Amino acid sequence: MHDSDGVSAAGLPLGLPVFGLVAPSGSGKTTLLRHLVGRLHARGVRIGYLKHAHHSFDLDIPGKDSYEIRAAGAAQTLLASRLRWALQVEESSRQSDPDLGEMLARFEADSLDLVLVEGFKHASYPKIEVYRAALGQTPLYPDDPEIIAVATDDPLPTPDHPPRLPLGDPERIADFILRAGGLAA
Repeated sequence: MHDSDGVSAAGLPLGLPVFGLVAPSGSGKTTLLRHLVGRLHARGVRIGYLKHAHHSFDLDIPGKDSYEIRAAGAAQTLLASRLRWALQVEESSRQSDPDLGEMLARFEADSLDLVLVEGFKHASYPKIEVYRAALGQTPLYPDDPEIIAVATDDPLPTPDHPPRLPLGDPERIADFILRAGGLAA
């Protein structure tokens, strides 16, 4: 999965495997990710998680000092405690969605084995599509060569498709990710 420079196969920063889950909203990406993270963590894999949000979000609470300071104009706000820290950066001048590589570069790669990404479906990196026929959506894999597998319990609508993984079996999907990322024992 890695080249001699320690860069992921997709040419992304970090030097460790990066895999995304992509699908239309309501397909079960987040549910699958929760199961995958739990199973991979139980195997001792240190996981980073990056989620693409299509809307504004806030990690802070209105009325708290840090929220009020950020609302007053602080460009960066770092919330820190004994257990965790979070850096919020205001991007009011950004005209487009964040760049996947730029966001991945912010991780502390030395403390991770793998990064799982939710979304960023238009970026070039290895992805697993979550497909549910009942949603009536056209699958993404025919038009995206970066989709390396499809997690589904449904028949796939085209005969030419990447490997099919059982959506109802997160253990097998975790095994696939570890093998594809060169992390399987």
